[in-house]
Amino acid sequence: MATLAARLRSFTAGDLFYSFRRSRTTVLATTVLALMMLGALLAPLVAPHDPFDIASLSLLDSELPPAWMEGSNPAYWLGTDTQARDVFSSILYGLRISLFVGAASVLLAAVLGVFLGLVGGYFGGLLDAVIMRVADVLLSFPAILVALLINGVLRGILPAGQQESAALIVLVLSIGLTNWVQYARTVRGSTLVERQREYVQAARTIGVGSLRIMRAHILPNVLGPVLVIATINLGMAVLTEATLSFLGVGMPATMPSLGTLIRVGNEYLFSGIWWVVIFPSATLAILVLAVNLLGDWLRDALNPKLR
Repeated sequence: MATLAARLRSFTAGDLFYSFRRSRTTVLATTVLALMMLGALLAPLVAPHDPFDIASLSLLDSELPPAWMEGSNPAYWLGTDTQARDVFSSILYGLRISLFVGAASVLLAAVLGVFLGLVGGYFGGLLDAVIMRVADVLLSFPAILVALLINGVLRGILPAGQQESAALIVLVLSIGLTNWVQYARTVRGSTLVERQREYVQAARTIGVGSLRIMRAHILPNVLGPVLVIATINLGMAVLTEATLSFLGVGMPATMPSLGTLIRVGNEYLFSGIWWVVIFPSATLAILVLAVNLLGDWLRDALNPKLR
């Protein structure tokens, strides 16, 4: 306990936390992001209504405007959709799914990319050439097209009756297998430098195995850029998920993410029920903006050339 308190004091007295406190934009972005994550995590507890409980829905409450407009119901802060589901509660549950898909896909991409970058950069030769050529091929196509291709292949493998239930896993795999390239290229470049360092040469001399050298010596020294890439890629992963769901190949209407809510609400935009699509869209934009602002600060704070 004393060690944890000492580390906490050391962190708060360090340059990184000082830089964080000085940036009001970063503090605001982090606060907004933390509130969104907390609201998504505690959605079953903080949501005023359960949008998935059909027994609690009444069609008489459908298409109600936000609480500050005429004809509204104060119980529904942001109005209701055509199925009488509370828009605010739907956003909280949708945010939960979007953040989970984004975080899980970033974790998958980071683990895969770091592993391939370490292996390719350390061993070099044909293995490195194959990994980098595959990365070059993936970079030659827009990420959304690669994600659509992987999504289509995975859905084609699954039986028709399991596609909806496996949509979450398919999305995570589609986005994760698309975004590993940035991690691999970054880690490979750092590994090429680190493997020539004296401490690595000394470890080889005393007989330390390659796996242990990569895990215990090289990996800790190449994780700084990976953290920055992961933070920024979280916003991109959430956007990719929203795009796939908007195109109809993402989360189903029974498990709506923000992208699904936007797709469904877009169908009624010109009928005057604008709040069904505007509020989920605004939530998505604010979420991605907050993540990008945090990522930009982290990139500058961890760059020794800017200190």
